[in-house]
Amino acid sequence: MSQQTASQTEEKSSWVSILAALVVVAALVLYYTLVDQSLLVRLGVLFGGIAAAVLIVTISPGGRRFITYAKDSWYEVKKVVWPSRKETTQMTLVVFGFVLITSLFLWIADKLIEWLVFSVFLDWT
Repeated sequence: MSQQTASQTEEKSSWVSILAALVVVAALVLYYTLVDQSLLVRLGVLFGGIAAAVLIVTISPGGRRFITYAKDSWYEVKKVVWPSRKETTQMTLVVFGFVLITSLFLWIADKLIEWLVFSVFLDWT
């Protein structure tokens, strides 16, 4: 029974999404159809249609799940302890130092291999 209910809810949610998309498309068509009207009227129709579509999606079960997810995500972002400016600067300098040391090591290894190949191995032939 619950599987049938979940299927019906999912089907209803998809139809609600399609309805919202159609409302947005209708708003866009009206925006470009009402060329002889003032810009204020055209923008009112466009933004009104978008607002209606958002309202339609918001009252759907999928929209409610999305809003709950967004609120939970925002709550989790608020719990993050962000580093201070000093910590960020120090970590950036550590990364730059590590990159410099690694690049020097790779340059020395490259020159050593180049010397071995061209001076030692190729001179013996």
